[in-house]
Amino acid sequence: MLFSSIPFLYYFLPLVLAVYFLTPARFRNAVLLLASLIFYAWGEPKYVLLMLASILSGYGFGLLQERYRGQKGAKLVCGLSVAVSLSFLLYFKYADFFLENFNAATGLGVPLLRIALPIGISFYTFQIISYTVDVYRGEPAQKNLIHLAAYVAMFPQLIAGPIVRYSDIAQQLEHRSHSTALAAEGVRRFLIGLGKKILIANQLGELCSVFRASDEKSVLFYWLYAVAFALHIYFDFSGYSDMAIGLGKVFGFHFLENFNYPYISASITEFWRRWHMSLGTWFRDYVYIPLGGNRVGRARQLLNILVVWMLTGFWHGAAWNFVVWGLMFAVLLIMEKLWLLKPLSKCRPLAHLYVVFFVVISFVIFNAENMGQALSDIGGLFGAGGIPLVSAEAVYCLRSFALVLILAVFGATPLLRNGLVRLSQYPTAGKVLNALEPFTLFILLLVMTGYLVDGSFNPFLYFRF
Repeated sequence: MLFSSIPFLYYFLPLVLAVYFLTPARFRNAVLLLASLIFYAWGEPKYVLLMLASILSGYGFGLLQERYRGQKGAKLVCGLSVAVSLSFLLYFKYADFFLENFNAATGLGVPLLRIALPIGISFYTFQIISYTVDVYRGEPAQKNLIHLAAYVAMFPQLIAGPIVRYSDIAQQLEHRSHSTALAAEGVRRFLIGLGKKILIANQLGELCSVFRASDEKSVLFYWLYAVAFALHIYFDFSGYSDMAIGLGKVFGFHFLENFNYPYISASITEFWRRWHMSLGTWFRDYVYIPLGGNRVGRARQLLNILVVWMLTGFWHGAAWNFVVWGLMFAVLLIMEKLWLLKPLSKCRPLAHLYVVFFVVISFVIFNAENMGQALSDIGGLFGAGGIPLVSAEAVYCLRSFALVLILAVFGATPLLRNGLVRLSQYPTAGKVLNALEPFTLFILLLVMTGYLVDGSFNPFLYFRF
């Protein structure tokens, strides 16, 4: 079930909220868990049992780790818990990738398993691992299975994050407060995210689809596609995160932010502190620091960066272009660490162009079906194969999508937010803005509902990871 769908907005969500708030507080996690299982089963009924098996595994290992804490077997139990969680992910997401490469290397013809990827498995697996590792590190194990299952399966963030650390919401699972103000802020945040998805991301996705279907490729068209996709994935994914954070507030949870205007960054290092922040902190705390982090020698530190970013790329997808995408960022981060950060800090406009250029190129690799297509697309950006600089279809698309591209570029910066904050500091203007906001959001909801009624299926990009 999609957040950006009529069944979710007008049937599922109102019903769940009504049941949730009519239920006594001590049973609300059970209501949330049941709603989350229904939400997941709506699109992936056969994989509900897989998610429940993963949850039971994490629950059991958490109790075992608390029992053996401080003893010789504690590290073994932790290792087993991580291995079991990863085994689910490796089998369902990566089995065919390994078989394909094994066949290519050996010339054998081992049949592929053709396993459909369970939606959200990359996200909930990382949440379970973070829980079991945190228990190993000293956090108390959750004795209540319903509470732990509600944490892992919570539908606001189940499919595409943010990746919520158990330690961040452990207290909220036991006791959380609800208020009209918090719920109103949650609804506001949800509608902003929905607007990002429907009004901007979906339109940019249409431009990308037109490019792929076109036989009139040109350098302009390749760059138009590359910029459109870089903006598309930002508004699609940050829109989902906004909706997840907003829904969390409605249910009394405070999820950490996941995006902070990454396209204003002046270095790749800064970009990854602003983009998919929950994934970055997860790899930092559960991979980079355990490998030694910054506490080891320079050569080992650079190797750690390489390993972390290769895994980050591989986490996104079972294909070589994702690995190359991750390694590309590893090389850029290493170069910045060794030489580039200081020069970049001296000229922020030039540094900003450097970031945008390499991020746009990286997402061309990211969105390719394979490395062959990635190389072809990158070549197209620079006129490889003798393609023309401009084509009639590229000019037509530029004119047709000019408004949404301008809105996307503007919306990817904090200019509007900062302007509204400054304006609200004036008493009269602040009162007018506060009075207009509910009306504006209601009109926005009506417009988006119209798009959904007339539109087609519009899944989020990160559902495939």
